[in-house]
Amino acid sequence: MKKKFGIIGDPIKHSLSPVLHNYWFKKYNINAKYSLINIKENEFPNIIKKIKHRELDGINVTLPYKQKIVPYLDRLVNDAEVASSVNTIFLDENNMLIGENTDVFGVQAAYLKEVDNIKSKKALVLGAGGVSPSILLSLIKSGIKQIAISNRTSEKCFFLKNKFKQLKIIEWKSFRENLKEYDIIINATSLGLKNGEDYNFNFETTREDSIFIDTIYNPLETKTFKYLKEKGLKVFNGLDMFIYQGQKSFYLWTKINPEIDQKLVETLLSELK
Repeated sequence: MKKKFGIIGDPIKHSLSPVLHNYWFKKYNINAKYSLINIKENEFPNIIKKIKHRELDGINVTLPYKQKIVPYLDRLVNDAEVASSVNTIFLDENNMLIGENTDVFGVQAAYLKEVDNIKSKKALVLGAGGVSPSILLSLIKSGIKQIAISNRTSEKCFFLKNKFKQLKIIEWKSFRENLKEYDIIINATSLGLKNGEDYNFNFETTREDSIFIDTIYNPLETKTFKYLKEKGLKVFNGLDMFIYQGQKSFYLWTKINPEIDQKLVETLLSELK
């Protein structure tokens, strides 16, 4: 019988998760299909029921549901428990609905391993929703002591500070003036997403020896990414993080650690052109 997987979110059509996972299902001869599942929050009980009844074998969770789905789960494990943010759901051998977080691994594997002397760096995270708790946890696990956060609504920052005590909160209207203080700047907002809003200014005060990480991969180069790349900064888009978090999700569902081969990368890039 064909297994069914998918990703829930709203909006969801920009996600390349079906391309990623269906590529691996085909490569490893697994009889399974992965689909986009565009749902509203009031439809959570129906999705949970489908997983419990094994009509769905597992799901990924993306914006804006990574924290909102938590109350519907039986147990959070590992990084999901610390971050209170879930992007991968499956049933365990006791029929318990488990929430796991593979975003933390994705950030570390894609970007933070590339940073020299990381423990001495100062990081600024822009955005306090969705993937932000995972980014903060990955920075902390990498040994960074000085981490600041800024968000359009400051209430979300205070919520995260209750969880991660070392956080410094910077008001959204003034973070632009503080950019030069940071070695690592991470865009964890949806600003720059294809067909969405964007930052209304350039990051001109950023130092040229800083690193800019954009969690967005569609488009591959946001306006800010292009500007800082042309300025000579070391820049990363969200594609590598996306692939690595997906690799770990695939393993949790299948117990196969899938290869990230060149054909996969080319397939994903062709979808983004």
